[in-house]
Amino acid sequence: MIRIKETLVTAFALFSLFFGAGNLILPPQLGFKAGELWWLVALGFAISAVLIPILGILGHAKLQGTMFDFASKVSSSFSLIFCFIIYGVSISLPSPRTASVTHEMGIAPLFNNSALSTSIVYFILVFIFVMNRTKILDIIGKYLTPAIILILLSIMGITLFSFPLDFGTNTFINPVTEGILEGYQTFDAIGAIVVGGVIITSINFTHQEASYESKKALIGRAGWLAGFGLIMIYAGLIFTGAVMHGQFDAEVSRTSLITGISKITLGSNANLFLGILVSLACFTTAVGIVAGTADFVKSRLPKSKNAYLVTALISSLLGVLMGQFNVGYIIAVALPILMFVYPVTIVLILLNVIPEKFGSPKVFKAVVFTTIIFSIPDFLGSIGLSSDIASFTRWIPLSKLSMGWVLPALTVFIFTNMSKIGLSKTEGF
Repeated sequence: MIRIKETLVTAFALFSLFFGAGNLILPPQLGFKAGELWWLVALGFAISAVLIPILGILGHAKLQGTMFDFASKVSSSFSLIFCFIIYGVSISLPSPRTASVTHEMGIAPLFNNSALSTSIVYFILVFIFVMNRTKILDIIGKYLTPAIILILLSIMGITLFSFPLDFGTNTFINPVTEGILEGYQTFDAIGAIVVGGVIITSINFTHQEASYESKKALIGRAGWLAGFGLIMIYAGLIFTGAVMHGQFDAEVSRTSLITGISKITLGSNANLFLGILVSLACFTTAVGIVAGTADFVKSRLPKSKNAYLVTALISSLLGVLMGQFNVGYIIAVALPILMFVYPVTIVLILLNVIPEKFGSPKVFKAVVFTTIIFSIPDFLGSIGLSSDIASFTRWIPLSKLSMGWVLPALTVFIFTNMSKIGLSKTEGF
């Protein structure tokens, strides 16, 4: 029997794995731009940054395997390619972004050095920690997230009770969609299928005698608890950004906004403390991404003695290369890639969560292939080719919202299942 305490511990572990520095800097600007419609943008953000990732954890609870299992029903070759793409994206974008956030929030306010020098020192340290694994990161991680949450709760509480609830004007055409697309930038759907395997391994180690059903129930309860906590924090940060609309220039950057809000509500010292904590949280995230990627490559190349070393080195060099750019630039670069990768990830999560009878290999293949095809126009639109493909995309529902894959994937899912049911009845007759 798994106790309530173990559910809470697992829920907090999931929350900590999802809530990183990137998640901290995204919500306030959404609220800042959404104004009085902050709750709509919060709803959209909750869909892609909370609901889908938690469903990813529930998918792991059902599979109780690894990330490879999420796409294996399409084919083993596709699953392997998908895994390499996900890890490649992770070391190329979210990992370097941690160095950029560290520089803008923790280093630049204190020292007059370049972003490149910060990135070089940062990833040298990351490489050292990855090659010399230590429990110090786990120990630090247990205290970092609670400390950051306490500061954020203080910021949100002071904003709620000390500032007039005068929201700015909404600048988004469709706040819900903007929230969904900005939620892509958390990388949490990708994170769910990556870190979910880590949670499974941990539970299998600590509860070796537990049944499949009890472990599934533990992960499910912990996932929903973690999701509730994430929604509360995200909604509070979006609300805070909306209330603070008159305190900053309209073009304020994401990091400058959260730093400025912290300074206004808590003062300079607390703002500095937040910057240090965020920097440490960034570092643990980067070490986890690089080490996880190196572990994966090593598992695929078991006969290679240097697979782990070479992967860690390449990952760190990529981190230096991309980490020298500001957060806004990295987010802009990430968008086209996410417009292509994220829909496939979302579809794989949903297909793994639904009952087995609706998620046959045939359904997986058809829906994933359709999603890939209809994600291409959204990808092309994100790199500035919207006008070139307008004659084609105008026939695709939701394409103007950069979500043209949704209805085609849903249609194919329904049609494939109906044809399967029809075929079964025919055979029975």
